[in-house]
Amino acid sequence: METVQAALWVVILLVVLALVFDFMNGFHDAANSIATVVSTGVLKPTQAVVFAAFFNFVAIFVFHLSVAATVGKGIVQPDIVDTHVVFGALTGAIVWNVITWYYGIPSSSSHALIGGIVGATIAKAGASVLIASGILKIVAFIFISPLLGFLFGSLMMVIVAWVCRRARPNKVDKWFRRLQLLSAGAYSLGHGGNDAQKTIGIIWLLLIATGYASAGDASPPLWTIISCYAAIGMGTMFGGWRIVKTMGQKITKLKPVGGFCAETGGAMTLFLATFLGVPVSTTHTITGAIVGVGSTQRMSAVRWGVAGNIIWAWILTIPASAFVAAIGYWVSLQLY
Repeated sequence: METVQAALWVVILLVVLALVFDFMNGFHDAANSIATVVSTGVLKPTQAVVFAAFFNFVAIFVFHLSVAATVGKGIVQPDIVDTHVVFGALTGAIVWNVITWYYGIPSSSSHALIGGIVGATIAKAGASVLIASGILKIVAFIFISPLLGFLFGSLMMVIVAWVCRRARPNKVDKWFRRLQLLSAGAYSLGHGGNDAQKTIGIIWLLLIATGYASAGDASPPLWTIISCYAAIGMGTMFGGWRIVKTMGQKITKLKPVGGFCAETGGAMTLFLATFLGVPVSTTHTITGAIVGVGSTQRMSAVRWGVAGNIIWAWILTIPASAFVAAIGYWVSLQLY
């Protein structure tokens, strides 16, 4: 009985750690949801974070748990995972998130978690237990999601410019200040729908590994779903102010029209990825959309040096978090 209780306490602590990561995910990625709507002056930062947090949570009623299934069953073989692997994975993701948040680098919380799972699993059993199809799909979307964001964002900008070609600029600005509320809401909905499910997935993986859930279950327990959506919403409410400036102003200057197009392009990408069950980076997606919007004005409107620095952070995220996760796995073995 004592052994079972000890294992239960370990599981509870790891669930709490996963929810801390989920909170940090919202905190870290809040800028992705609110940067454009804040930088265009449509909402004040305090209004924007509450607005985004609400739609993060509402996503629970909109999206199927396809992303959670990919993370829980489609990256590594579930029977290899144990509490040490989960501890290492979460440690790698959280440490990388803290580093990138501190330096104001809009990296991917999603890929930090994926890198953490991969690194801790390899540390335990080598690369043979990874599920290649799932890993390749995620890696492919590191490149596909920003390209789709770029494509949809630039197409939206071209369409809007054509539709509004005869309208007065001040009237267009007034229209899109209102419309940007819709696009920001849609983007936050996509953010919650894709990102909260990643934490649901790792908790589900933990529960399967420790015998508190079955690999044959169609979905994880309801409490995991509610707690993860609530945690990411709360994280968004507290916000990631260090990253807002980079996303909202340093890449390109945005007006309400551009903000609307970037958010709509980003939301379309996130909706598509979530439907396909691919855990993508909201950071990659909105960055691609912002760059796409800026490039339709003129190529010099995009600060390519800043965009290049962000891309380097994308490339480093998975290997860096995997390395930290491997260390976390070893530390876990020494602790219990």
